[in-house]
Amino acid sequence: MSIEVIGIEDLPIIQPGDDLAGLITGKITFIDGDILCVASSVYSKSVGNIRHIAEISPTQEAERIASLTHEDPRFVQAVLDSSIEIILDCPFILSRLPFGHIGVRAGVDHSNVEDGIVILLPSDPMAAAEQIRSAIKEKTGANIRVILTDTCGRAFRRGQTGHAIGWSGMTGIRDFRGDHDLFGHELLITEEAVVDEIAGFANFVMGESNRGVPAVVFRNMDLWNGHDIMYFNESEDIIKESLKKR
Repeated sequence: MSIEVIGIEDLPIIQPGDDLAGLITGKITFIDGDILCVASSVYSKSVGNIRHIAEISPTQEAERIASLTHEDPRFVQAVLDSSIEIILDCPFILSRLPFGHIGVRAGVDHSNVEDGIVILLPSDPMAAAEQIRSAIKEKTGANIRVILTDTCGRAFRRGQTGHAIGWSGMTGIRDFRGDHDLFGHELLITEEAVVDEIAGFANFVMGESNRGVPAVVFRNMDLWNGHDIMYFNESEDIIKESLKKR
């Protein structure tokens, strides 16, 4: 397999109301089967999924947590408002979002955005990815696949990587269960999170500071079979339950 990876450069600073799909299609010619990775922060900003810090009034709970994390209580309130469950409140906020994602500070971000503004994760990332995919299909006729990415930390290891929080046109998991290895042994538990692997490399191309590459195209990627059950259910997520018992 020979995969081509194309960073989409020279896009303008995205503002609320911008036609993100139109701006992207103006920079690259898509072909069927391409996988487009888009930073979720750029999508959120284009649809106005932002908050102005000055307009947020912190609650007592936000004030309490802010005293532990040494953050602006208004920022903490934005995190609480985005979360349906707080798993940790110190030394950082770890919370669960309505669509199942568990992340530090609920993915609320104030990097690469104008002062006084925070960007929120899309409320329905799967629908957001489908929206981008449909818009590009309408504009170009190309049948592509789309992944929305976000930068996340990892348990047990230092450093952040790109994760997929929404995708369309493919399954998130490549399911090898029932297949056989090189020696004929049946695979019983192997489920590969392909969209996360692709998102991780996209994040490497995008960069984390001022590179200004919010979208990456992967070309000549195989198709795969699988499913979209990315998040553990309550009975399976032993790490989350252990953290809650601290």
